[in-house]
Amino acid sequence: MAANTQATATETQATDEFAKLSWRERISYGAGDLAQNLIFGTVGSMLLFYLTTVYGISAAVGATIFLVVRWVNVFWDPWVGAFVDKHSFKKGKYRPYLIYGGIPLTIMAALLFLPIDAVRGNVFYAFIAYLATALIYSFVNIPYGALNASLTRDNDEISTLTTVRMTEANIGNLLVYTFLPLFVQMASPNPQSKDIGFFGIHMNLGDYTSPKAGGAYFMVMAIYMIIGFIMLMATYFGIKERVLPTQKESDAVKYSDLWLEFKQNKPLQVLGLFFLIGFTFMFFGNTVWPFYMQYSIGHSEWMASINLIGSIPGIFLVFLWPIIRKKIGKRQFFYAFLTLFIIGTLILWVWSFPAFKNSVALGYTGRFLMQWGITAATGYMWSLVPEVVSYGEYTSKKRVAGIINAIMGLFFKIGLALGGIIPGYINAFFKFDGTKATQSAGALMGIQWSMIWLPIILAIVAMVIMSRYTLTDEEVNRMNEELTAARKAEMD
Repeated sequence: MAANTQATATETQATDEFAKLSWRERISYGAGDLAQNLIFGTVGSMLLFYLTTVYGISAAVGATIFLVVRWVNVFWDPWVGAFVDKHSFKKGKYRPYLIYGGIPLTIMAALLFLPIDAVRGNVFYAFIAYLATALIYSFVNIPYGALNASLTRDNDEISTLTTVRMTEANIGNLLVYTFLPLFVQMASPNPQSKDIGFFGIHMNLGDYTSPKAGGAYFMVMAIYMIIGFIMLMATYFGIKERVLPTQKESDAVKYSDLWLEFKQNKPLQVLGLFFLIGFTFMFFGNTVWPFYMQYSIGHSEWMASINLIGSIPGIFLVFLWPIIRKKIGKRQFFYAFLTLFIIGTLILWVWSFPAFKNSVALGYTGRFLMQWGITAATGYMWSLVPEVVSYGEYTSKKRVAGIINAIMGLFFKIGLALGGIIPGYINAFFKFDGTKATQSAGALMGIQWSMIWLPIILAIVAMVIMSRYTLTDEEVNRMNEELTAARKAEMD
């Protein structure tokens, strides 16, 4: 691989590191976000619900599976990041992982929902399947994240790229959080005609909590996996790597660089902690939403239509992100949208009052504002990763995009895990019973804490963390110009 790395580095140094990206390249890169939401977003949104209802294991056991797998990732992801930074392939440094990791990832993600009696309720199978899926996912997610910093150094281009990729990511969210539960219910047994809360439309929806619904989950998941892999291939064939480490930098990468980089890179520390908190309360909402709709509101048939309205900001209002950031500043951007998230969450809490449960308008309003806030805050923060990579390169003289994205991915996955683990343990503590059609007052209170109060508390903590991020656009532009000038001087 060393020869391939040398060729790639030499080729990259001859390209324009401040390149303006074509729309084809922007859309192609964003297809990778859509793909990962279709592949792994399905796991984050539905796996705990599936395991504790259809699959038949307890909430505590399901949460423990999430916990153990994420602890494994704590040690696994840094190794993957260092491996990716040290190695290259004939077809590129980061792009080939989309193929080599994408194929087994899509297969394993589908097998998590394997609908055969021999594995139903088998804790060992659930654990091994989820562990394998998570480990493989690192070999897709980390190189894909590193690609973001390898396309260009132009800060405005990165900002535009972020809006495009987050638009596509939220199209993936629409397919996962809106249509996935609907498709599963449509394919589930014992269908009944129900008003889905959207202009009086009725659909035949089955019981997706039934042990007999396993085949419905597997069929829908398999289709999503195939589409996801096609999107990964769109990224692979549609982008060009330009800003890559030199051969000398790649050879110097060590596993220990992760800890050194994290220790020295102050903006990385702040952004990493923000990632952790942000994705924790984001996945709180994603994990608990089916429980909240099924048991607290009592209208699971409205889930698709309400999520459809909630998806609007993440698809059609993303173009406002760079405009708002320029108007009010980087940190104020996050303050504004996290506040919007809190307002939407409080409206969903009011919606659970007995007098308002049948008011679909409250569900629309709360979900719209909540999703607008969370998609903006957790989406736009990805645009800060390339500047953190540049800061690390400027201060340590090593461009370790893979390691930095491993750190970001690690915080992301810990947040994802906590978003699934904590609600699971809360459900267990408050005596949630997935075999019952109605839950006790205590179980409903546990769902409320997971859906409403803990996310609000964490959103406030996230604002405090972002107040410590001091890297300005002017400073980022200066560092990138000096880094590019230094590289050109080395080549002359």
